[in-house]
Amino acid sequence: MSNTYFRFKQFIVHQGRCAMKVTTDGCLFGAWVADKIQDREPGLKVLDIGTGTGLLSLMLAQKNPTAEIEAKEIDKEAASQAAENVNMSPWKEQVSVMHTDAKLYSTNKNYDLIISNPPFYEDELKSHDDSKNIAHHSSALTLDGLLGIIKKSLSENGSFYLLLPYKRQEELPALFNKHSLLITEKTLVRQTTRHDYFRVMLAGTHQSNPVKEQHAREISIKNEQQEYTPEFTSLLKDYYLSL
Repeated sequence: MSNTYFRFKQFIVHQGRCAMKVTTDGCLFGAWVADKIQDREPGLKVLDIGTGTGLLSLMLAQKNPTAEIEAKEIDKEAASQAAENVNMSPWKEQVSVMHTDAKLYSTNKNYDLIISNPPFYEDELKSHDDSKNIAHHSSALTLDGLLGIIKKSLSENGSFYLLLPYKRQEELPALFNKHSLLITEKTLVRQTTRHDYFRVMLAGTHQSNPVKEQHAREISIKNEQQEYTPEFTSLLKDYYLSL
């Protein structure tokens, strides 16, 4: 059974009522994004789509104390627990959690930054647990649908960040082109230096922005001795108690 909470250096994430638990790759993604944007201008308007436990919003708030973060979650119990996690944190004034379907939520507001660790799987075997299906499968929000929301909600010069399964790489260029979005940065993730890639962390913006795609980089979570790599440690040292 998963732990009912995960303790970080500056906050605690309770997860007993969330189907999507705190994962190492999710923590890596949150730290990666926070590192990318911590020197951005103050007052960033951030949208977290499918916040789950609220993990990503809290990690970004820790490094960006002036950011205004809106976290949306379709599952009622997860949204409630995310709100509790935020209210127990030092950043309850800058992070707001909303129980809503991102596809149906209508606003004319644009965001400087959009982040998402979306449901991973489409057209694959599902469980009998509806909350797990929402958290892990994208029948509620497909990648195509997510990119449509990003296209509509991202400010003219804004950026978005996604964590996706590596195996979905082949379908990405056509989907991003359909929504006039551009991948500007790509980091491939391995469990260890001996494993193949299993996740890809993406940064992007509108195609209308004059930004060139950077060469793909890579990061391994652990080395052959099952120790965290220096790259992983550098990103997570401000969050993990053990680092």
